[in-house]
Amino acid sequence: MYQVLRPAHHQAVTIRSQRYHLRQWGTPTPDRAPLLLVHGWMDVSASWQFVLDAMAQDRFVVAPDWRGFGQTRPLHLTQARHPTDYGEADHYLFADYLADLDVLVDHVNTELGRPADAPIDLVGHSMGGNVAMMYGGIRPQRVRRLVNLEGFGMPATRPAQAPGRYAKWMDELKALHRGDLALKAYDDLHGVAQRLMKTNRRLPLARALWLAEHWAARNADGRWEVLGDPAHKVTSALLYRLDEVLEVFARIAAPVLAVEASDDSLAQWFTRGEYTLAEYHERLGYVPDCRTAVVADAGHMLHHDQPAAVARLIEDFLA
Repeated sequence: MYQVLRPAHHQAVTIRSQRYHLRQWGTPTPDRAPLLLVHGWMDVSASWQFVLDAMAQDRFVVAPDWRGFGQTRPLHLTQARHPTDYGEADHYLFADYLADLDVLVDHVNTELGRPADAPIDLVGHSMGGNVAMMYGGIRPQRVRRLVNLEGFGMPATRPAQAPGRYAKWMDELKALHRGDLALKAYDDLHGVAQRLMKTNRRLPLARALWLAEHWAARNADGRWEVLGDPAHKVTSALLYRLDEVLEVFARIAAPVLAVEASDDSLAQWFTRGEYTLAEYHERLGYVPDCRTAVVADAGHMLHHDQPAAVARLIEDFLA
């Protein structure tokens, strides 16, 4: 089993309609910007542990479980029947992550004795990277430095796609309530670890077993189930508006480091060329102060594959 070098402290805080679970590391220092780490889709805050263990400096770090993931629950489910009970939501809106993050920044700053709107350092992976980039342009005064790990956004859409998108959304809501979108359950932790290693061929068994204990929990039937609400699998009813995204990017005031893995994730996901790495780089051109980096011998979960390299990039950039 992987041996943790820097154990996390845990805190539960009320953020909007949710009881948010936070992991915290390091010594609180009011005179230094706190570092917030936000995870990706179907992931949890524990996913950052390997990077924290590889960091050279002691600094105050906070990582939340997003709503509908990990140990974050609606307020009325504080005493949930079982760890995989996320309540009655049947879909999630991207804008809610932005609003949750805004309140979280207030909370972290206030806890440190800083002004609520004081700037923080922000790192996001995948979906969390997309949230971080949008937040950086919507609340530019609140972000000091921003690191985006493989948060590519989505392919551009056209208005003509809207009728079909709404229809797909409604069809998937029905499928969810029929139970057709349920997450797969596993007999034991080794099954969960093998699932993690299947989609990440570089993940060592020791890290996979440690992560499995935090990425999944026993459900009502006693089997191990991923700590994520199946409602996250429902496609958004709203189209991804690239024109709006680029307007937000143009308003990012913080220096940005966009990090990608040596494996081309976009080519793996969009096999017909719907969205390419070249297009992503074009979008980054709208960010006023943006530099890029590549982590060698890594895939999309680059913070698992090469935590030391990712930690070094983050620390050097934030310095």
